Amino acid sequence: MQTGDELPKSIHTMFLRGACYMYITAEHLREQVIKPTLEYLGEWSTEAERELLAAALRKTEVGLFSRREPGLGLFNITSNQHRDLWDRYLAFRPDIASRVRGLASQRAFLSNPDSELQTNLSYCTAIAWLLFQRASKQTDWQDASMPVAAQPAVAVHA
Repeated sequence: MQTGDELPKSIHTMFLRGACYMYITAEHLREQVIKPTLEYLGEWSTEAERELLAAALRKTEVGLFSRREPGLGLFNITSNQHRDLWDRYLAFRPDIASRVRGLASQRAFLSNPDSELQTNLSYCTAIAWLLFQRASKQTDWQDASMPVAAQPAVAVHA
């Protein structure tokens, strides 16, 4: 039995200069965040799961929610990448946009959508997956039914 003072083995807390940073294991992240998010989007595969886990683990810094220049959150997504995904891709695909929006908080998303990248692991994971798809499958993003000016641009972000 676990007392209130003990932490589960999958979560570690560290105090550094007055701030509290929380860590979770890679397995917990994969099982409790990445896989359920991909399943919710109808995009689950072992390869997709592996790609997102590898992306999350590439930059290990103190704390899951720490700000890593220039991006935000677990996957280090920039505000520009986030906005571009909504403006140039999700705006033309209401079904997937609705599913992704369903992962976001009601009020926080409206007042500061980028904050969801830092505080909402499922939302951040969904955005990261769509950005990954966009980067790896550029031709899939081209839609002949859209005017050329409205077709998503694929930008390379370092």
